[in-house]
Amino acid sequence: MATEAEVVRKVLNIAERELTLEEYARFLAAITPKVGDSVKELREYRDKATYEEILERLKRRGARIIP
Repeated sequence: MATEAEVVRKVLNIAERELTLEEYARFLAAITPKVGDSVKELREYRDKATYEEILERLKRRGARIIP
């Protein structure tokens, strides 16, 4: 029997594959607990990756980057 973490990981993989980038972001927002400081968390994430790395991840997900 799969653990809870394995099931969540499987669901997230399916959602990431089947949803558009916008839909996936909305899905994550809907299922994420509304506690903490999301701006702080995003800034910490941003500070760990270069601008180019973030753009590359977005492009791999199908995001259209307009200069």
